[in-house]
Amino acid sequence: MGPVALNTAADLLERTEELALLAECLDSVRRESRGRVVLVSGEAGVGKTALLRRFCDEHGSSARILWGGCDPLFVPRPLGPLLAIGEAAGGELETVVGSDVMPHEVVAAFARAVDGPTIFVLEDVHWADEATLDVLRLLARRVETIPVLVVATYRDDELDRTHPLRLVVGELATSERVTRRKLSPLSPAAVAQLADPHGFDTDELFRKTGGNPFFVVEALASGPDEIPATVRDAVFARAARLDPVATRLLEAVAVVPPRGELWLLEALDEDALDRLEECLGSGMLESAPGSVAFRHELARLAIEESISLKRKVDLHGRALAALSDPPRGTPDLARLAHHAEAAGDAEAVLRFAPAAADEAASLGAHREAVVQYARALRFGDRLPAAERADLLERRARECYVTDEYDHGMAALEEALEIYRALGDKRREGDVLRQLSILLWCPGRIEEGERAAESAVALLEDGTPGRELALAYGALAMYCKDSRRTEEAIAWGRRALELAEQLDDEQIAVHTLATIGLCQVDYELLVQTVERAQRAGLVAQAGRAFALFAECAVENRGHAIASKYVGPGVEYCSERGIELYRLYLLAHRARLELDEGRWSDAADSASSVLRVPRTSISPRIFSLVVLALVRARRGDPGHRALLEEAWALAEPTGELPRLAPVAAARAEAAWLAGDAAAVVEATESALSLAIERGSAWWSGELAAWRRRAGVDEQVPAIAAEPYALELAGDWCRSAELWFELGCPYEAALALASADEEQSLRRSLEELQRLDAAAPAAIVTRRLRDLGVRGLPRGPRPATRSNPANLTPRELEVLGFVAEGLRNGEIAERLVLSRRTVDHHVAGILCKLGVRTRAQASAEAVRLGLSGR
Repeated sequence: MGPVALNTAADLLERTEELALLAECLDSVRRESRGRVVLVSGEAGVGKTALLRRFCDEHGSSARILWGGCDPLFVPRPLGPLLAIGEAAGGELETVVGSDVMPHEVVAAFARAVDGPTIFVLEDVHWADEATLDVLRLLARRVETIPVLVVATYRDDELDRTHPLRLVVGELATSERVTRRKLSPLSPAAVAQLADPHGFDTDELFRKTGGNPFFVVEALASGPDEIPATVRDAVFARAARLDPVATRLLEAVAVVPPRGELWLLEALDEDALDRLEECLGSGMLESAPGSVAFRHELARLAIEESISLKRKVDLHGRALAALSDPPRGTPDLARLAHHAEAAGDAEAVLRFAPAAADEAASLGAHREAVVQYARALRFGDRLPAAERADLLERRARECYVTDEYDHGMAALEEALEIYRALGDKRREGDVLRQLSILLWCPGRIEEGERAAESAVALLEDGTPGRELALAYGALAMYCKDSRRTEEAIAWGRRALELAEQLDDEQIAVHTLATIGLCQVDYELLVQTVERAQRAGLVAQAGRAFALFAECAVENRGHAIASKYVGPGVEYCSERGIELYRLYLLAHRARLELDEGRWSDAADSASSVLRVPRTSISPRIFSLVVLALVRARRGDPGHRALLEEAWALAEPTGELPRLAPVAAARAEAAWLAGDAAAVVEATESALSLAIERGSAWWSGELAAWRRRAGVDEQVPAIAAEPYALELAGDWCRSAELWFELGCPYEAALALASADEEQSLRRSLEELQRLDAAAPAAIVTRRLRDLGVRGLPRGPRPATRSNPANLTPRELEVLGFVAEGLRNGEIAERLVLSRRTVDHHVAGILCKLGVRTRAQASAEAVRLGLSGR
């Protein structure tokens, strides 16, 4: 029996809905000149490529097609799939992609290259390098301004919780311009339609293949006598029909993913190339200009695994030699490192892997850089000690960017031992400084500060240089974060003085931002942002934006914060500076909370919390914001959020991390009427705030004790609105809060008075904010004063389900949040499609949203998606 394919018009079964969805999205792009993103997921072999080929064949005459695929290499080449896109597009985009540029520059060039309706296909993004994922993320953020339909495919069965793509999908899923579609296997009827003409037992075929289209095709190709039990068996059955020389060609193609260039295959096995037509005719391989590839990665893997070790090592060695000197273009460093390790060539690994890591880091593919450095270090015992230590440092720097702190610290500790053995005090001091920064991130504050102090002590004994300036800056950072302001400024000035002597703009900008926050100097912070931008210091500009936001929000400078936080988020988003983007989103969430825009605050906080590997500070801030929104509205789920925030903050002992959580826990305890819990929540943080001279935090923490009737004393230092409230001048305190743009705090100040007029004003403001929980407290106080005719507030059943969804609607909402369509939900719940349509319509109405993506985001915000 000859090869069977599903790529013909007759054989593309059960994909009418998906083709219609893609066509609808493309029509939308044409009509509105605004882009759309479609994420197509499914298991390996389910037919994602066949679907997109059909769609592009049908619409290629009316839209430009740009097609790229990600490589199944263990460590893919940064921006690898964009190279094919650049070659197809030509012009500026080809030049930019071929250069050492960051993802945001690629996206900008792509936007300029799209001058009409375009279909941009990016296949197999579960294999994508970090830089390519950044391009996808950044492109999706600005897709409304580009007439492009972006279609990205991935295997959802290969994504664990921490897979980088899962984070990207989670972020993109909340956008109205993004649609998700999961491809299902073929039904028994479709399998029977394919199998009946060939005399197969269709029930047995469906049972063994599960309706997976690729497996079905391979099983059909193996013949009806015995249906293979696995995909691998089916591939082997097809390959067994080839003669031995053709099998050698399959093996050669299998070890050089993603495609075997004809010149490369000739170098690997010249005689086997004569069997190319036989392999193509068998259906095992498919051709492309100048190259061939397996029709499916599952087939390639099956053949690769069957190759003997000796043959495999020989093929990789030949590939390494050939790819080191390609007939055109520059060598692909990531590919060379891959073949060098597979060939066991230690010298080649040490030549190519560090270079591949450096290239990856320069393009923003930091995870790939981490793995390439690790690959080199596996052979690092062959290097001189100083070179090995340098590799360890470079790996640690990339681990810092990717939040792999344990691996980074282990690398630095090993480098530290090497430099001590070599007696290199300068490098030892600099490694200690780097270690101090890594220790700060997970909250190991005491160890980190000791490392920074040791670094300064070592480096001050030698000639002052860049390393010492950086060490001064590290100590300034530790003092800043513990709010030892005078010490922070003193260390910062030392760093700044040395940086100016060295003419080092990067250190100068970093230090000025630290000093600006400590002095609450908004003008200096703005100047620092602008100075970093002028110098092209992208990361430092992002940090300066983040410190500016922290300073303005903490000190209730809402007007100036509103002016710069948004541009800061936009700046970091466009350039893929995720660390500082998350800080800015967390600070924006707090700003929105303080200004009474609670739905916006919850959305901003949720966008941070959807990234599980974020640094602990933005996570703490976002957990607090979301918990306070829920607690104030009377919604469930705030306790677990505060418990997580406290578990992250408490070990650090740092006021900026501790105080927000302590204040939020005190507020939750006050809302619950638990005065003892208010005292417990505020005790240590209040003492620390007073010790550190923090007027805002000492004032807020003391105010919660006062509101709970626990502590009448005004602390030695308290910001004016809190000091007035603590002194009993509630009206002036409320007026000042209103002037600062903090309506909730104004309402709480008025609620502290035991007289009807102030309490009524407080209640009106709380009801306007939809603050059900404190409104209930104020209502009870008014009743205690004898005021009648007041609303009794929501019933307990309503409070436990703020959207008033029925149990069935909650169940349907959970499936909507997973990305299932109505037909798929109907199958899961054994309901009619029309019934599910009604449920979804009711959910959208009750949640007050228009789209399924908005419903999913609202479910996360309200804590309903897990029910």
